[in-house]
Amino acid sequence: MIESADYIVVGAGPGGCAVASRLAEARPDQTIVILETGPANASIVSDIPLGIAALVAFRGRHNYAYKTEPQPGLNGRRGFQPRGRGVGGSSLINAMIYIRGQSEDYDGWAEAGCTGWSWPEVLPYFKRAEDNARGADALHGAGGPLRVENLREPNPATQAFIKAAQQCGYAYNPDFNGPVQEGVGEYQVFQKAGRRFSAARAYLEGIRKRDNIVIVANAQCSGIVFEGKRAVGVRYRQGATERRLTAREEIILAGGAFGTPQLLMASGIGPAQHLMSLGIPVVSDRKEVGANLQDHLDYTIGAKSNAKGLFGVSLGVAGQGIRAFGPWKREGRGMLTTNVAEAGGFVKSDPSLVRPDLQLHFCLGIVDDHNRKLHLGRGYSLHVCALRPFSRGEVRLASADLRVAPLIDPKFLSDERDLETLVAGAKISQRILAAPTMAPMQARPIYGTGRDDEAQLRALIRAHADTIYHPVGTCRMGGDADSVVDPQLRVRGVSGLRIADASIMPSLISGNTQAPTAMIGEKAADLILGVNARGEGERLIA
Repeated sequence: MIESADYIVVGAGPGGCAVASRLAEARPDQTIVILETGPANASIVSDIPLGIAALVAFRGRHNYAYKTEPQPGLNGRRGFQPRGRGVGGSSLINAMIYIRGQSEDYDGWAEAGCTGWSWPEVLPYFKRAEDNARGADALHGAGGPLRVENLREPNPATQAFIKAAQQCGYAYNPDFNGPVQEGVGEYQVFQKAGRRFSAARAYLEGIRKRDNIVIVANAQCSGIVFEGKRAVGVRYRQGATERRLTAREEIILAGGAFGTPQLLMASGIGPAQHLMSLGIPVVSDRKEVGANLQDHLDYTIGAKSNAKGLFGVSLGVAGQGIRAFGPWKREGRGMLTTNVAEAGGFVKSDPSLVRPDLQLHFCLGIVDDHNRKLHLGRGYSLHVCALRPFSRGEVRLASADLRVAPLIDPKFLSDERDLETLVAGAKISQRILAAPTMAPMQARPIYGTGRDDEAQLRALIRAHADTIYHPVGTCRMGGDADSVVDPQLRVRGVSGLRIADASIMPSLISGNTQAPTAMIGEKAADLILGVNARGEGERLIA
C-alpha cells in the first residue's frame, strides 16, 4: 500500500480527474495519488446514457443522494441533492450536457478579484480539454480528452419542442457554446459512440497504466494532516483500516461543493465557533468555508402524453428498452443513447435584459421529484431554472465524522427575486408548450392547468421546485482576504493545500457545470506547474 506521493488529489470528479491527469503527464518523475470514496469502475447502467433515469433518483454505489435541510421557501420541504460517487464523480450520473456558460460569467469573476480567470484567460483551457466531433475552430477544440458529440438519434418530440419554441419567437441556436448562447436547440453531450463519456474515461483511461499515477478507490478520507499550518498528508479509511498518506509537494481537494468544505471543516479549517461546537481543533478560522452556496433552482412542468418517442412507466416502454439493449451494445444506437434532456435553450425573463437569465431542459419523460415519483404512462417535462440566483446558502457539519452527510442548506428562494424570475420562466414554458407544434402531443399536465396565472405559478413553484444539480461556491475564490482560496486556488491561512472543483466558483455560471469544473481542474494543474494554457513555459504570477 502506497504511503507517500508528490501530489495527493482527494476526489475523482471532473476537476480531480483533470488535475491529476495533467500533473501525471507533465511530471512523469513524480507520483500522483487520487483518493476516491466510491468505486473504481462505473456500472453498465452508468455507461448507458438513458441509465440516468435510474441513477439520479436513488442512493446507490454511484450516488450519495443527499437531502437538504428543510427549505422555508419551498413550503418546508427537504430538497434532494444527487451527487456522483466513484471515479468520475457526478459525470457518472448526470445528463452529460456540454455547456460552458456565458463569457460574462468569467469576466465577472475577474472583475471581482479573481485575476487570471476572465473569459479570454479560461477559453484556452476549455479548448484544450475538448474533443468536439464537429471539429476545432476559434471557440472549440479537437483532440482533447473530453469527447463531445451530437446526440446520435434525436427524438421526434425533441424536434417538436424546438419548433414550438421557434413559433414563440425564440431563435434556433445550433451551438450553445458558440458566439451567442441565447436561443433554443439540441444539446451536445459528453458521449462517444452512443455511450457516456465520463471524466474518468476522458482523463484516466489512457493513463491508468502509468507508473506515476495511483487510484485508491473505496477510500473515505477522514482528515487532512497538518504540521503547524502546512498540510502534509491525509488520513483515510478502507473498510475498518485507517491509513495515512503523506504529500511531498501539495494536496489538491476536489470533493465538490459539499465534500470539499466538509473535509476542510472536519480538518480544522472553517468557522471557528462551528468547529469548536463539534470538538474540532481549529487550524485556521475561515468564516467563509461552507458559505456562499449557490445552485440552480428548477421548476418542471410535467405532462402525460402518448406521443411517439416519449418514455414512461408502461409495459410498452419496458419492452422497447429490452429490445434496444442489443443495438446499443453492438453499435451504440437506439433509444438507450438518449440523455433524456435532449434539447433546451437559454432565454430572457425580460426582453430588456442584456443576456439570458433562464435555462430550459426538455425531457422525454415525466420527471417528477427527480424521477422518484412515478406516473403510469408516457409523457414529457419542460424544466426551467434561474441561471444566476440571488439566494445564498451554506454547508455545515453534522459531525466531525466524514462518513456522516453534511448539513446542506441552499436557502432556496430566500431572495424573492429568484421566485419572480422563475415565475417569468414558467410563463414562458407554458407558452411554448401551448404552441401549435405541441398540440398533436395532446398533453395533460401533472400539476396545474398549463394556463396558470402568476399567483398559481408561485404556489406551484414553492410546492414542486428543486435543484437541477449545479451546487457551487462553498470555497469561494477571490482576491480579498475573506475568500477561501486565492486566484491560484491556494487555501488561505495554510500552505500546501489547493482546491480544484466547483466549490471555488465565486458565482454560479450560466449553465451546466461539468465542463466548467473540468476547466478548473485543467487550469489548476497549470497553476501548480507554473505554466500557461498554451504550454509555452511562461511563469504565472504567484
